[in-house]
Amino acid sequence: MTMLSFTIPCYGSEKTIKSVIDEIHSKMSEKKEYDYEIITVNDCSPDNVISVLKETAAADKRLRVIDLSRNAGKHAALMAAYSVVRGDIIINLDDDGQCPLDKLWELIAPLDKGFDISIARYSDKKQSSFKNFGSYINSLMAVHLISKPKNLYLSNFSAVKRYVIEEMCNYRNPYPYIDGLFIRTTSKITNVDMEERERTEGTGNFTFKKSLSLWMNGFTAFSVKPLRIADFAGILCALIGFIFAVYTIIRKLVDPDIAVGYSSIMAVILIIGGIIMVLLGLIGEYIGRIYMCINDSPQYVIREKINFDPKELK
Repeated sequence: MTMLSFTIPCYGSEKTIKSVIDEIHSKMSEKKEYDYEIITVNDCSPDNVISVLKETAAADKRLRVIDLSRNAGKHAALMAAYSVVRGDIIINLDDDGQCPLDKLWELIAPLDKGFDISIARYSDKKQSSFKNFGSYINSLMAVHLISKPKNLYLSNFSAVKRYVIEEMCNYRNPYPYIDGLFIRTTSKITNVDMEERERTEGTGNFTFKKSLSLWMNGFTAFSVKPLRIADFAGILCALIGFIFAVYTIIRKLVDPDIAVGYSSIMAVILIIGGIIMVLLGLIGEYIGRIYMCINDSPQYVIREKINFDPKELK
């Protein structure tokens, strides 16, 4: 019997998570040939979602709850769930009910045709224009820095074979980036077209700060191309400076009365100095992350596990 593991990171979803869990039970009742489990991870949510999860888990042994001791971020919360999954296929979905769970069987179908990962592709993303722009920038970054295929759409609703998840769990660094780990692990990834649902409660929790942090994780943890861009920028600036110096000397030889321009010199200094500071900051970001990795900073810290076998609690 094939087993499905549903992994749901929870943050600010006190009013929606119960309906998501109920829909999973309803959908799975359609096909008795599948067994399943639901793994929810409370990412130190500020609302009362952990109480809702504990109350639901008390009457539902298929629901397994991981309670993190501090906010680790969505991708780290998923890694916490991946560390305990038992299913042959892992289904990633959100806690807000926007993932079209009614299309579950369509999402899983490509895995029987040789694909390792199947990801929902939305023609119309139900979010703000600002977040759409951020998603576009993140996708552009993924194409150029982590070699994401241009026609591959990344979203939070996906089905993944177990061996991929097991390989991803070998990644122990404190800055996980799920999309990067997908792409690093396998090239057999496909999209399934469907429509994203409207949000029924509240607003999204992905702030600009969190989006920026995730973006930094993506290109510093899985690519050295930014450092190569820094090399190119340094060479370009040096070349421009050399050409400008030659031009200034020749101009002075042709017309000795030309005064040296203070403003132009200051402009060049400020531009070059600004570029140097940006590049030093980029190098510092890499060094800082290396330092955190050397110190074995954890991806997440688990406070409590609910509905787990005693052997899994060791």
